[in-house]
Amino acid sequence: MATNSLHGSSFLTRPLLFALIVVLVMPETAASASVTHHYTFDIRLQNVTRLCRTKSIPTVNGQFPGPKIIVREGDRIIVKVVNHIKDNVTFHWHGIRQLRSQWADGPSYVTQCPIQTGRSYVYNFTIVGQRGTLWWHAHASWLRVTLYGPLIILPKLGVSYPFPQPYKEVPIMLGEWFNADPEAVVAQALQTGAGPNVSDAYTVNGLPGPTYNCSAKDTFKLRVKPGRTYLLRIINAALNDELFFSIANHTLTVVEADANYVKPFSTSTLLVSPGQTTNVLLSAAPSVPAASAFLISASPYTTARPGTFDNTTVSALLEYQPYNKNLPLVKPTLPLFNDTQTVSNFTAKFRSLNPPVVPREVDRRFFFAVGLGTSPCPRNHTCQGPNGTKFAASINNISFVLPTTALLQAHYSMKTMGVFTTDLPYEPWHEFNYTGTLPNNTFVTFGTKTVMLPYNTSVELVMQGTSIQGAESHPLHLHGHNFYVVGQGFGNYDPENDPIRFNLVDPVQRNTVGVPSAGWVAIRFRADNPGVWLMHCHLDVHLSWGLTMAWVVNDGRLPSQKLPPPPSDLPKC
Repeated sequence: MATNSLHGSSFLTRPLLFALIVVLVMPETAASASVTHHYTFDIRLQNVTRLCRTKSIPTVNGQFPGPKIIVREGDRIIVKVVNHIKDNVTFHWHGIRQLRSQWADGPSYVTQCPIQTGRSYVYNFTIVGQRGTLWWHAHASWLRVTLYGPLIILPKLGVSYPFPQPYKEVPIMLGEWFNADPEAVVAQALQTGAGPNVSDAYTVNGLPGPTYNCSAKDTFKLRVKPGRTYLLRIINAALNDELFFSIANHTLTVVEADANYVKPFSTSTLLVSPGQTTNVLLSAAPSVPAASAFLISASPYTTARPGTFDNTTVSALLEYQPYNKNLPLVKPTLPLFNDTQTVSNFTAKFRSLNPPVVPREVDRRFFFAVGLGTSPCPRNHTCQGPNGTKFAASINNISFVLPTTALLQAHYSMKTMGVFTTDLPYEPWHEFNYTGTLPNNTFVTFGTKTVMLPYNTSVELVMQGTSIQGAESHPLHLHGHNFYVVGQGFGNYDPENDPIRFNLVDPVQRNTVGVPSAGWVAIRFRADNPGVWLMHCHLDVHLSWGLTMAWVVNDGRLPSQKLPPPPSDLPKC
């Protein structure tokens, strides 16, 4: 349920006409006026049929995917979440900076304790200095597999896009579908230490489409008019897969990434990692082409072994109007699942459109080795991981353990003893050939370790992928901040020669970046948002195995630079 629509009545009464005159006389005041949007998210089980199977899934207001949130920059969003399912739940507003609203960020046991069955919590935050395509999703266990939706922030009234105004804007949400219960899948994986069962299908706006069994009727259709330009807001909400995306016989112009404008460039294939958003312009042909229907397709990118990921292709339809079903259907050619070179070429094209404010002087430098490892099998257990061990994941060999008290609450109340420590290593304890020879010991160390930063610290972080249990790409998401991607490469990072090639002129600004398979990425950001901010791999299997950490940003001196007190309805653990 939502109120305060952005779309008004199509007719003018005398009071409305007077109001319009006032707006025209005082455009600056009217354009700066913000609106408060109220939503209620009822979390309920709903029977949904996909792949000829009906199952009961958690939904928001009975919808899958969940409802769209459409606001403008400067608006306030109030969402009351009421939990009617047996699982505890929280919600994260992915990419929202949460300035002065840190308690609304959402990851369970980080900024809040989860919302228990029969309880509610109100997320209350204002969009400050942001516009573009973001999204919302559950942030507890694997519940986000069905609990997600788009969060679209339009520019302020009177502010136009830095690209041609589209005829229509269409959210395209890529997701995954499991015939099994995802909560049971992750529980079994954590108990046995093996890689979890993979999904049974990918989806476009919740629909698997014609490439899957008995799913032709469940196909998303994008209907276009010749000569028109469409803005596609593409969001990868998949649980565990980076995805290639293409539309047959059409070129896409990339104009935005993670709600930040980029210098436009054309491509026939996108790579969108879980958590990332990419806005593209689609120019329809000037007249109905010889084929009036084209497949919109997505397939996985990974360097993992076949059989450990869902190696299928999802499709939707782009139909020209008027549609002629007798004309042929055209399919796109997608890259091979392990085509790392195509991924590298694509990601190298991103540049910020507006002059970025990249920290030139760096206060703190960090080097994080990120990747998979193992842990010993508990006594009297049978484990199915490598050599009878359990899979684990870590940052600088520390596999993150969620506490039983929310980190932000412990930080605010200054009762951190027994909850978390601030001694995550700034670099690996032992240097080794990260992308080559395996170390003698692949076991990780478990702990709830964080890094503490003074307010306004400028940070440079190099994230180095490892190949301990196979080289994989890791899409790392930072809460509460955007960052600049200043460098990336393959192999082991060279601290002497690689920084010389850093891009400090027009690097892309993002909230989620892929650490290349058998490679590294360097980012810079300013810790100007006090609170406790999670940074984690957005492949949920790696998150569950511990590939995460948290930054603790201390208060500044000014009142606006301090963590506000928690809301009265903040859930208790």
